[in-house]
Amino acid sequence: MNVNPIEMQKALGGVHYPASKQDIVGTAQKHKAGQDVMEALKSLPEKEYDSPAAVNREVGKES
Repeated sequence: MNVNPIEMQKALGGVHYPASKQDIVGTAQKHKAGQDVMEALKSLPEKEYDSPAAVNREVGKES
């Protein structure tokens, strides 16, 4: 999945890490993230993420 990293960072602004998938998706929804970003985040495995970089790495694996 090809997600713009800047859009991803905007969507994740304000997330307090470590964060669950549910926290991350909820924050992205509040920031009105685009469809590509939302699809990528919703496809993340259910686990705790310790940083925005960890989220980006996991999204990168989906590509």
